[in-house]
Amino acid sequence: MHFLDHFNYCPHCGSQHFAVNDFRSKRCADCGFTLYHNASASTAAFILNDKEELLVCRRALEPAKGTLDLPGGFVDPNETLEESCLREIKEETGCQAKILRYLFSSHNVYPFSGFNVHTVDAMFLCRIEGDTPEAHDDVAELRWVPIGDIRPEQFGLPSISRSVERFLREFVS
Repeated sequence: MHFLDHFNYCPHCGSQHFAVNDFRSKRCADCGFTLYHNASASTAAFILNDKEELLVCRRALEPAKGTLDLPGGFVDPNETLEESCLREIKEETGCQAKILRYLFSSHNVYPFSGFNVHTVDAMFLCRIEGDTPEAHDDVAELRWVPIGDIRPEQFGLPSISRSVERFLREFVS
């Protein structure tokens, strides 16, 4: 089911004349309000240590509960991608981090509360500053994995799996 199929009435005026405008919007014939279904922004962090290990999470919640993931999550209103990445790292690991650089982005469809949320995931290369990471928030476990032992198919979210594969191919020698 398309996200916009959940909206039968105009959210602005309540009119029943709320119809498909194009593949990503509905428009009200009475008041002219247009509701767009745009992608949500999210971030993920490739956190490396000096031993050439990647910090990976085990997901505590659905979707993909129990599979591997990278620290990250949705961007909050009035937050930059960089601020979101650092906040998510702090929430999920308890650690302050430093962004070394932006890497690339990936598209995703994230099932949440009965909706398929289309996202654009921004990937960053990061380092933890001093602290020992501990699992918090929606993370069941954290562990350092040698780069050579990373298997993209063990990451449960499609965009993260594709991103890990791309990271290994393009950024690891």
